[in-house]
Amino acid sequence: MNTRQYLYALLPLIMLQAACSIATPSTPKDIQGGKPADWKLVWADEFEGNGLPDPSKWEYDTASNKRGWHNNELQYYSRERLDNSRVENGRLIITARKERVASAADYGGQAYTSARLLTLGKQEWTYGFFEIRAKLPCGFGTWPAIWMLGSENVAWPLNGEIDIMEHVGRKKGEVLGTIHTRAYNHRINTQKGATTMVPDACDAFHNYQLTWTKDRIRVGVDNVDYFEFENPKDGDVRKWPFDKPQYLILNIAVGGDLGGKVDDSIFPVQMEVDYVRVYQK
Repeated sequence: MNTRQYLYALLPLIMLQAACSIATPSTPKDIQGGKPADWKLVWADEFEGNGLPDPSKWEYDTASNKRGWHNNELQYYSRERLDNSRVENGRLIITARKERVASAADYGGQAYTSARLLTLGKQEWTYGFFEIRAKLPCGFGTWPAIWMLGSENVAWPLNGEIDIMEHVGRKKGEVLGTIHTRAYNHRINTQKGATTMVPDACDAFHNYQLTWTKDRIRVGVDNVDYFEFENPKDGDVRKWPFDKPQYLILNIAVGGDLGGKVDDSIFPVQMEVDYVRVYQK
């Protein structure tokens, strides 16, 4: 089975959820973060050259275009379309636009286009330090996310979700870090997470970071961790499914349960990614 066949076979079964993370109240930890000193680079994309994203590293998630995306989102996710995802001047640029692509075979009536890139079928990891340097879009209705999902062939949220960064455009500078599991998820309002303020998140690049070990998950920005979730170590996979491979996702959603009301005057909007780097012991 080739990569694309694998992707389409697997995605419907795991019921991919967009990163919907209205975080439960939590006091930021403000722990010194950053890459552990003895961990080594094992995978990266520095986004060199120009054109479409590197097909050896990134796939496109378009599986729900026809039936509509999760969480009442309003976008159509395109595949291999420079208007929505391109590499240029050393950066990945994901662009959401106010437009209809009615000629597309999988068009579902959406009034916006965007892109959702993922490493499923290309590269997955169990544990590591993940650093994504990015500048975010702002404006009402924007919902950019940098997140991970378990690649195990089970329904969400049994596979586990780690939201490294979410930003809701109507709350400029408020960044969310969250985890979803069977026991802790937004469907039953038990998700675990925290927020931190990055006032110039839409004007400057920042390093969004995840440190994931067998003992805990920490999420941070610019080498300061503000959210921590510890492994309860009670053998309950409903609480801790994070001992299996996960893959990375980069996207801009439009509207939806978290994105909210959309201001059409803001489009097009972009998330720029300077690099993605993954380190392990």
